[in-house]
Amino acid sequence: MALVGKTIVSKKISTLARHVYLFPGQSSSASTVEFRDHTSRCHLGGIRPHSTQSAASIPTTAFFAGDKGAYLRRYQLLSSSKRLQMSCIPRRMFADKSADSEKPPVTQAGPLSGSEPAEVTAPSDTITTAAGAVNPEEEERKRKEAFQKRAMKWSLIAMGLSLTGAAGFAVLEWGQPKIDDQGDVIRDEFSDMPVWKQYLLRAWKEVVFYEKMIKEPSREKLLPDPLKEPYHQPPYTVVLEMTGILVHPDWTYGTGWRFKKRPGVDYFLEQLAGPYFEIVVYTNEQAFTAFPILLGLDPNGFIMYRLFRDSTRYIKGKHVKDLSYLNRDLSKTIVVEWDSNVVPGHDRNAIFLPKWTGNDDDRTLYDLAAFLKTIAASEVEDVREVLDNYKSEDDILEAFRKRQQILREEQVKTLALQSNLQEEKERRSFLSSLVPSVFSRR
Repeated sequence: MALVGKTIVSKKISTLARHVYLFPGQSSSASTVEFRDHTSRCHLGGIRPHSTQSAASIPTTAFFAGDKGAYLRRYQLLSSSKRLQMSCIPRRMFADKSADSEKPPVTQAGPLSGSEPAEVTAPSDTITTAAGAVNPEEEERKRKEAFQKRAMKWSLIAMGLSLTGAAGFAVLEWGQPKIDDQGDVIRDEFSDMPVWKQYLLRAWKEVVFYEKMIKEPSREKLLPDPLKEPYHQPPYTVVLEMTGILVHPDWTYGTGWRFKKRPGVDYFLEQLAGPYFEIVVYTNEQAFTAFPILLGLDPNGFIMYRLFRDSTRYIKGKHVKDLSYLNRDLSKTIVVEWDSNVVPGHDRNAIFLPKWTGNDDDRTLYDLAAFLKTIAASEVEDVREVLDNYKSEDDILEAFRKRQQILREEQVKTLALQSNLQEEKERRSFLSSLVPSVFSRR
């Protein structure tokens, strides 16, 4: 317990002040006050009442800081209720070291040390000592806060000016009228409006155009028109995703990113290429990434068309495939995908397969080739009706294999029955041929 100071108070004061006021924030057990006949020693680090019967006392702060004789004479003229009201005014003379142990001690003077009292203030942003020095840590903190506020303000001003300048430049650049080769202004729907309105509306039209260019496919017809006679146009179109269906991206420390070919890719493309299917790869990958991969994947040229990210629509932060832009009959179009969210509105045309993760024992493409060839051999008018029969299945190809197995068993039974009928027919024919010969001998 730090001893802040000692004072000797006259017997007259001690007879008037039966109690000493407890300053706010001081510990009641920090120190004690002793009253004697002639002296009173006060440990001002933490003052508590000598008696717990009353909280009223002489306001010690005002007594130590002012004229002691005048204060005592004025205090004696007050009634007891006024003394109580005056004494209960909360005051704080010394820093509360128990509340904040990091604050430097306050040097006390005046009646405690024989000199003038030190300047003691309530807790504030800075703590000033008797010599008027400022706490360097507090000053540094305030300086940093002021610097940050100034930096933030000027940054916002600079950003606002930059955005305003960019917007103004865009309006001037995009809002000016078009000029032909002879230097004459080309009239448009905004030519008869005020100049400021012309510039604003032309600039807004350019903004809408660029937004549409980003969100919409690069062209309205992603594929050329179907071939006419005498050329042959395959009746069915198969749209394939590259990543996750045909290849799998694989990364290692030694080689970096590489694309692994799925087992059965060559067989799959070879089986579908021909008179029945038009093969189209429609991927979300960028053209500069996917094009060389497809060149290495299909050296024989079975893939007729390649569509990349610029052919997709950008909706809610995701690139989706709109089959209505393909320029093909959707009743003859089948899309093979692993992500059900990339073909919104065309789920009936889709075959959703599990995403291939690079396992070498995969046989999905073999089963898929058999499934698609079965559809083509059946000359289905609307492939969506066939695919609707498999929508309730978790795995379309697994369900197709089971149905094919049942069909093969029925075919075997049918062939066996036909064979038995044929044998029975031949036996009866043989017996019938013997009957006339017997009667002829008689």
